[in-house]
Amino acid sequence: MRILGLDYGSKTLGVAVSDPFGWTAQGIETINRKDEKNLKSTIARLGDIINEYNIEKIVLGLPKNMNNTSGERVDRTLYFKDRLMREFSIPVDTWDERLSTIGAKRSLLEADLSRKKQSKVIDKMAAVFILQGYLDNLQRN
Repeated sequence: MRILGLDYGSKTLGVAVSDPFGWTAQGIETINRKDEKNLKSTIARLGDIINEYNIEKIVLGLPKNMNNTSGERVDRTLYFKDRLMREFSIPVDTWDERLSTIGAKRSLLEADLSRKKQSKVIDKMAAVFILQGYLDNLQRN
């Protein structure tokens, strides 16, 4: 079963996909939006990806605060989750993403990427961290 991992931000959506066995996550792309509230083209692109990779489940990063409270970003993310479930009729799980962006930044720094190049792939890498954490948890349980 292939799983789609998403890092939902105000202007970008990082996208990753699992291998067919559900062992590893690979970054696919970053979808950019000019208007956070206009999700039409984002949903259309996700539909293409879901069809191309035969996605059966989506894992959406949930941006809780470090003290485990929920803020405005969590509310927006849960709205996006509901929209995904309505549009695609496949299960959508949320996954704690609190350290995904930090982990992605560390990996990119270790890879010695320039800051300009980092900004182009950080959301995609965060989606990889979200999805890989989810996959690792499935393997343990």
